[in-house]
Amino acid sequence: MRRRLATLATCSLNQWAMDFEGNLRRIQHSIAAARKAGATYRVGPELEVCGYGCEDHFFELDTVEHCWEVLQELLVSDATHDLLVDVGMPVIHRGVLYNCRLLLLDGKVLLIRPKLHLANDGNYRETRYFASWKHKGQLEEHSLPRDIAAATGQSSCSFGDGVLCLADATLASETCEELFTPQAPHISLALAGVEVISNGSGSHHQLRKLDTRLDLIKGATAKAGGVYMYANQQGCDGGRLYYDGCACIAVNGGLVAQGSQFSLGDVEVVTATVPPRIHAPEEEIALGPACWLWDYLRRSGASGFLLPLSGGADSSCTAAIVGSMCQLAVKAIAAGDAIVAADAARIGQYAPGQAVADASELAGRLFHTTYMGTVNSSGATRQRAKVLAQEIGAYHVDCNIDSLVAAVVALFGSITGKTPRFRVDGGSNAENLALQNIQARLRMVVAFLLAQLLPWVRGRGSFLLVLGSANVDEALRGYLTKYDCSAADINPIGGISKADLRRFLTWAAVHLGYPHLAEVEAAPPTAELEPLREGIAPQSDEADMGMSYEELGLYGRLRKVSRCGPLAMFRQACSLWRERYTPQQVGWGVKHFFKFYAINRHKATVLTPSYHAESYSPDDNRFDHRPFLYNTAWPWQFRRIDALAADLPQQHHQQQQQQVKQQ
Repeated sequence: MRRRLATLATCSLNQWAMDFEGNLRRIQHSIAAARKAGATYRVGPELEVCGYGCEDHFFELDTVEHCWEVLQELLVSDATHDLLVDVGMPVIHRGVLYNCRLLLLDGKVLLIRPKLHLANDGNYRETRYFASWKHKGQLEEHSLPRDIAAATGQSSCSFGDGVLCLADATLASETCEELFTPQAPHISLALAGVEVISNGSGSHHQLRKLDTRLDLIKGATAKAGGVYMYANQQGCDGGRLYYDGCACIAVNGGLVAQGSQFSLGDVEVVTATVPPRIHAPEEEIALGPACWLWDYLRRSGASGFLLPLSGGADSSCTAAIVGSMCQLAVKAIAAGDAIVAADAARIGQYAPGQAVADASELAGRLFHTTYMGTVNSSGATRQRAKVLAQEIGAYHVDCNIDSLVAAVVALFGSITGKTPRFRVDGGSNAENLALQNIQARLRMVVAFLLAQLLPWVRGRGSFLLVLGSANVDEALRGYLTKYDCSAADINPIGGISKADLRRFLTWAAVHLGYPHLAEVEAAPPTAELEPLREGIAPQSDEADMGMSYEELGLYGRLRKVSRCGPLAMFRQACSLWRERYTPQQVGWGVKHFFKFYAINRHKATVLTPSYHAESYSPDDNRFDHRPFLYNTAWPWQFRRIDALAADLPQQHHQQQQQQVKQQ
């Protein structure tokens, strides 16, 4: 019996929404690499022709037309000669728009395979644009556009969830979400004898998500056997998501090939055998947001970043991620990546022939930090910011903004005849909060001023992108000033919890080579917006919020992931914290959280676009759709909590008595 051998290629492509020219170039590159590796089949990411994140551009007929133009370029060239090429793009069939796979061979379209199950939760709104294919197991004739017919001599092709019976194998497709559905198409396909199943995906990075995805991929062939090929987009295609690549191939339940999860490269084709690689969450934080920042920077036309660096945990994490970005760029350049080298030279405004020396030198060109102190700032945070900037290599500006604060307070006095005071000086809560917010908002104004003019000061062109550094927990609780330094161009840590960030600081101090981060992690979190007075404890974030970051993280997961309202959250928290708090204490905590969540929900409508990394993000743009005007007293819900809290101790006492009787 003759043994059948086949070389199959999957890939990760750094596609960019609506960049048809660049997308075509990357597709062609991947096809050439697959051919060079001896592959006879190449599968690419979901909607790779136009980019996955086109959003409402999918409503435009231009988008579909340009996709066919790109496809024509592939068909009339030798790209599909003796190579089965599987690409993703939107197709209109009988007046309905579908998310499709197109299988091409020798200048012909063999099959258009529409998506059966659409992603329509969390970050995804596919049903807004596409219809799912309802005629399972059926094929219809699809009329190809006139230009395609004229160029190829082919006027129509099959449309539906068909299977290709090739000379030595049978092959079929899935698309992204279909892998995750309970009745995944690969189940019936494998039982029907299909030997090779591919999945062109557009799947984003989320902390601790990859192992779930790999388990599903391996499980797809574990019982019935066969080959499962997974392709994915990689990089930032113009939005909040980072698509984390990791193209891979599984055979008979085992992973035989896996590409990188995080990379600055534009194209990665996978055919070789490598061991499975799952990053620790701290590594994911160092790599995912760093790659996202690099894509955003190189595609925005900016010449670098400006970060308000307070010396606290959050802004220090952001600084470390930028440092990681510079390290990744230098490694890619050393490995011979010409595209990364060209981007670094352009962004860093290197002279012709001048090479990037190291990550610290690159950071000195791209990364700008500023410590904006007031009389309420401590010498410790000022020093931490200075030393961390030095370790990374950033261009650092240390300044005081007391004169600006005094000017605004004086202006208010001239308008009203009154001068607000801090709480420690006898002022009201309203005065105290207003004086804190003045400092915070002025820092935002100064940050954007520096971002616009620091390149000019340094004799360079372009502008800087302002980085924010509010974490997901503070965004959920609303523990930030609207239009302060949380208001920025982009935020690499806006989807990451405080607990994960603190663990990242410890990890990065060693693995990124920034030892001062350990001192940052050990310091208590404080905004330093109120004066220090002898005998009065310094300002503390957790004291100001009325809850710990650990508790806030649990509230966030129960609210979003477990879909709990106030009453359901109280019930679950009572069970989880029964050894720690009384029902009354749990009830107070839950009510306190929902009160301030409701008061501050309006802030979520203007959150800086953030890297999506956490399952309980309050991102109002697409991930977490809620009202932003609530009855903050929650009278019905809170009465139910109070009644249940009062009843629980009695129920617990009765249960104990019953147990004694049974004994």
